[in-house]
Amino acid sequence: MATDTLKSTPGAQGGAVGGLRRLLLDNGALTALIVLVIAMSALSGDFLTADNLLNVGVQAAVTAILAFGVTFVIVSAGIDLSVGSVAALSATVLAWSATEAGIPVVLAVVLAVATGIVCGLVNGFLVSYGKLPPFIATLAMLSVARGLSLVISQGSPIAFPDSVSHLGDTLGGWLPVPVLVMVVMGLLTAFVLGRTYIGRSMYAIGGNEEAARLSGLRVKKQKLAIYAFSGLFAAAAGIVLASRLASAQPQAAQGYELDAIAAVVIGGASLAGGTGKASGTLIGALILAVLRNGLNLLSVSAFWQQVVIGVVIALAVLFDTVRRKAGATAPAAGASGGGKGKQALTYVIAAVVAVAVVGATSLLHNGSSAADRPKIGLSLSTLNNPFFVQIRDGAEEEAKKLGVDLTVTDAQNDASQQANQLQNFTSGSLSAVVVNPVDSDAAGPSVRGANQAGIPVIAVDRGVNEADTSALVASDNVEGGALGAKALAEKLGGKGTIVILQGQAGTSASRERGAGFAAGLKDYPGIKVVAKQPADFDRTKGLDVMTNLLQAHPDIDGVFAENDEMALGAIKALGSKAGTSVQVVGFDGTPDGLKAVRAGTLYASVAQQPSELGRIAVRNALRAAEGEKVEKMVKVPVKVVTKENVAGFEG
Repeated sequence: MATDTLKSTPGAQGGAVGGLRRLLLDNGALTALIVLVIAMSALSGDFLTADNLLNVGVQAAVTAILAFGVTFVIVSAGIDLSVGSVAALSATVLAWSATEAGIPVVLAVVLAVATGIVCGLVNGFLVSYGKLPPFIATLAMLSVARGLSLVISQGSPIAFPDSVSHLGDTLGGWLPVPVLVMVVMGLLTAFVLGRTYIGRSMYAIGGNEEAARLSGLRVKKQKLAIYAFSGLFAAAAGIVLASRLASAQPQAAQGYELDAIAAVVIGGASLAGGTGKASGTLIGALILAVLRNGLNLLSVSAFWQQVVIGVVIALAVLFDTVRRKAGATAPAAGASGGGKGKQALTYVIAAVVAVAVVGATSLLHNGSSAADRPKIGLSLSTLNNPFFVQIRDGAEEEAKKLGVDLTVTDAQNDASQQANQLQNFTSGSLSAVVVNPVDSDAAGPSVRGANQAGIPVIAVDRGVNEADTSALVASDNVEGGALGAKALAEKLGGKGTIVILQGQAGTSASRERGAGFAAGLKDYPGIKVVAKQPADFDRTKGLDVMTNLLQAHPDIDGVFAENDEMALGAIKALGSKAGTSVQVVGFDGTPDGLKAVRAGTLYASVAQQPSELGRIAVRNALRAAEGEKVEKMVKVPVKVVTKENVAGFEG
């Protein structure tokens, strides 16, 4: 770790116990990782299995690779907020080049890597020669790279070339390739930092940039190289991530820049610069992966998981900060002679203690009897939307009725996070899995893993491509979009101008609802769509986007929103026009949406009965787990709910 230069005063304690204590005190992140592994092993019998430990490695891989690149920047007292977006852009460039453009895969990979390096060089140029603060320069690149990813992909995932998708597979049927890539990138990072001129320059610039410049270092050119390294590692992470998902997702890796920075800081680096090591960054990434994996296995609420992860990150860094202030002193002269041998011994002692404790907890779990109640995992695309909250509520109600232990996870509209959650379900002792995919293609590899483990999978609301699901419990989004078009057009008398508020780019729900609406609108040539804008299924964004659209199109007659949340935001922007001069149609039939229908501000909502979707999914999952036959397709009818029939509708 980065704390090797700060050692406790020698001679105060001796022997193995003193060595172990010094090791733990001088390595706060390592201590936190050991404690977490022991705690998770004690709390969950599913944690300490070979498959699950490999899952932890795979789930840490993308964050670690990104974090290795960010380590270069932070060591030199900079910051890079763009790595997540650059990763998504690089993967999108590779997929588009190899499929749409017909470029040979090898050249497409080179182009993707070059994309990452160019993004890094632009960041370095803006910081070095443009004199922009690193925060501002990389924040701008975050937006530019994400926007270019959406432009190239047109907001839709692009299938990844099969030859590159093998990076998401395993060697020999057990060793994950992402873990190997992580190890190679970690060794490269350690070599660059410890054995090269540019690595020494990073520490010098981070320690005192002015002193580094006066000593002859070409600081501006060094920063170009530093940010180029960060872009290179971001491209590698993007390729690995897309390989795991078998597709390049334009919205992939959102928020990963924060995880990467957290991993570097947890690992002992200082945001002020001058300290940081590859081993510490790896430990930081593993801490985050162990936390998320263990909390999934322990069935911790998806909302509480975010709280716990934030608290543990803060405690890990606080521990290291306190240790630095209270216990670190300069090493005594001549004390380094046998330092390496003693340090190796203390590492061995720490490993033996950790293995002994973990082994004891594993034996305790092996000796305990398994619970008789069946266990089902439910992975939802998001819980930041009332529709999916209703699916969860219906599922929990049915699980309680049937005596089933239900574990619910929230993917936060992140396909890679959902892949991790599904992997955790597969390695746990679950009877069945219910998945509401963020993206139908991206969920395929993880569901195939559950297929190989013999765990039945039920898809709800959206299907899973290239994998076997026991059943799909869903409404027809395309049919619902067509019904929404018919309802709005007939209300307008077949004539008028309308705007469309689209959902989150790249999601199957947005694509299908939009396609159904467009198809339904063909029967009404008098209706003209004057604008389409995404508002990400979010009420606040619906308000903002609708407010902006009204500036350009103040005389519109109607609005179609691809969910009720955006429709409610549009109603707020329309004010007194909603339900009078402007008719609004939403989608989902959420409680707030139905309330607006009763009030007359929302003309109609295409209701899907989400609670019923959740109940039916859990019933079918239990049947599949018990070996009973289930229908491959279970359709829950959609219904256009207006003021005339809302009183008798139950969602």
